[in-house]
Amino acid sequence: MSDGPTAPRASGASWASMDDSALAALAAAGDHAAFEQVMRRHNRRLYRLARATLRDDAEAEDALQDAYVAAFRAIARFRGDASLATWLSRLVLNECFARQRRGARRDNIAPMVHTSAVADFERHTMDPDQTSSPDHALMRTELRALLERQLDALPEAFRVVFVLRCVEELSVEETAQCLGIPEATVRSRHFRARSLLRESLAQQIDLAERDVFSFDGARCDRIVDGVLAKLSAGSGSV
Repeated sequence: MSDGPTAPRASGASWASMDDSALAALAAAGDHAAFEQVMRRHNRRLYRLARATLRDDAEAEDALQDAYVAAFRAIARFRGDASLATWLSRLVLNECFARQRRGARRDNIAPMVHTSAVADFERHTMDPDQTSSPDHALMRTELRALLERQLDALPEAFRVVFVLRCVEELSVEETAQCLGIPEATVRSRHFRARSLLRESLAQQIDLAERDVFSFDGARCDRIVDGVLAKLSAGSGSV
């Protein structure tokens, strides 16, 4: 833990009104509660990013926990040059890539290409009058599973950019910063990956589903509790 003064703690009611920079400042002063709010605010998106990169639910959870511990240790160095979301995304990607290197499981990637597809599928949604029917709910579940399988089948670069652009909704500039590639490359990958997903799903999609890689409350709590336990044990001291 830092030996410096601790920033004043916010009340529970005020967490939601605090922006990422304010939470980061409190976390940098050693406030675990503030860092918990950071995790809960970004958990869903970052889990999807880890899951898209590693293609394994359990390993994605472990990678995200380790990335959060690294973030807590380094958050005092966060200067706000990029958004906190972008900074965290880069740490998650670094952890995922390190795990792939250690496991010698990195894919052989042909020329990298980018994605942005799910929004395009919204035009294929069912009649609004049918959206509350049991059949529609079942079809949405089936489509989500189908889309996850199709994303898993894409080369790593396709999956990662898809999640950054379409799920995390990062801008072209932010995505380029996360991946360390030119913005023009991001745009070209985006176009190509959309085409690939359209081709693979064209005969099977008849409704929209943006909620890929399910992330329920139990998973969120498990990740947060795991990180807080590590920090309390001293592994996350700054």
